[in-house]
Amino acid sequence: MPHKVNPKHIAVAGNIGSGKTTLTAMLAKHYKWEPHFEDVEHNPYLIDFYEDMHRWSFNLQIYFLNNRIKHLIDIRGGKDTVIQDRTIYEDAYIFAPNLFDMGLMTKRDYENYTSFFQNLKTLIQPPDLMIYLKTSIPTLVDQIQKRGREYEENIRLDYLKRLNENYNKWIDGYNDGPLLVIDVNNCNFAEKEEDFADVVRRIDAQLFGLF
Repeated sequence: MPHKVNPKHIAVAGNIGSGKTTLTAMLAKHYKWEPHFEDVEHNPYLIDFYEDMHRWSFNLQIYFLNNRIKHLIDIRGGKDTVIQDRTIYEDAYIFAPNLFDMGLMTKRDYENYTSFFQNLKTLIQPPDLMIYLKTSIPTLVDQIQKRGREYEENIRLDYLKRLNENYNKWIDGYNDGPLLVIDVNNCNFAEKEEDFADVVRRIDAQLFGLF
């Protein structure tokens, strides 16, 4: 696949607590890209969802899907290179199936959601580079506890495990475009300059053919 000299859309994917927001901010600063962060503070469904997942799962997923589509439209219509914290694929291939498998989303809602996403997918372009933060459960739990978001205190361990399994399954079959997998267990890019430098080197190789 040819290297893109001027990439338009870089995406950072990974489980809750994997370091997506941190890496997005660091890469945006380094490359002078425009960051698009997931707005968890103003999400009108998130707190309700963590208190009653069965009741609010479909509402939450539709909200995410709508926001993600809006971001993709903005990215393709803008002039700047954008780095995105979390992707539309994660909503459809990770979170919605997980909610359905756990009995937290009805079959009717899940089929409706999946059909809606498949229709939307025909209208969108994949990222010029997908960066996946591969993370173990202990690392996720540690990083979630460190950031101390009150509504995340109710996240169950089995929920995180199921998400991780879905993430790994999705990434193993990802063929929509260039992919870079970063093992967060062995790469502390947030605190070690040499680890972040290695991430940058690997991104340069993917995007610009620089080694």
